[in-house]
Order: sequence, then C-alpha cells, then structure tokens
Amino acid sequence: MSLTPLDEIPRGEYAYPGPLRDALVASIVCGDKTSTTCLLAEYAPGVNPVDEVGSLEAVVDSCGEIACVTQVVDVQVVRLGDVTLEHAIAEGEGHTDVAAWRASHKEFWRSPEYVADMGELPLDDDTLVVCFRFAIDPRYPVRM
Repeated sequence: MSLTPLDEIPRGEYAYPGPLRDALVASIVCGDKTSTTCLLAEYAPGVNPVDEVGSLEAVVDSCGEIACVTQVVDVQVVRLGDVTLEHAIAEGEGHTDVAAWRASHKEFWRSPEYVADMGELPLDDDTLVVCFRFAIDPRYPVRM
C-alpha cells in the first residue's frame, strides 16, 4: 500500500494557534497525548465521526508546520458526563480527575475564539462529545 502524500492528508489543528496549540502538539509528539475530544455538535448533520477510524491527520503547530501524522484508532460518542478518567488522562494535559478535565474543556468550549467559530453550544452532562484515540503513524517523519 502506497503512502498518502503529506499534502493530501487533512490538517489537524488542536486548539487555536498559540501556546495551548503548541503545548498540545508537543504532547502528541512526545507520546503523552493519545486522545482528544470535540463536541458532536461540531459535525454536520448525517456525518458519523465513528467513520473516521483509520483516517490520517497531519498535525500542525501554530506556524502551520506539520509536526507529525496521526491515525485515528478508535472513536466513541458519549455523554460529556460519561467521559472516563482513562480518556481524560490520555489527553496528555495533566488532568488527574475527570472534574478537572471537564472544567478545562468547558473553559475552551466557552472561549471567545470557540464561540466566535461555533456559537455558544449547550454544555451539560448530556451533551454528546466525540472521544478520539489516535497514534502517531511511524511511516511519516516527526518534527519538533
């Protein structure tokens, strides 16, 4: 099977350009971050995020440079109130309990940048979120 050229791989942008993005990208590159979460409401109607298993993503830093390529290995759609401690820890942001993870994510989802992009979306225990697990694809170079 041939390698997909880097310029054909969708870009993976974690957070917004700046210190948070660069910290998340560094955490991915060093192997501490192997999961991430978004709101299901970010998807167009009829799009099933579970279909993303196996897809590649070229992870970019704040300068738009590719740091690595990841492959989605698992996708689960769950209630925000049901996100596990295992998933929260695998996000590589230093959270040691789900409450801290949830507070951090709610802060991001209420940030001016996010609200400007997506609007103010409902955030309670019943809000559906998409929990991704991914791994660095060793066939591509890693930079940082």
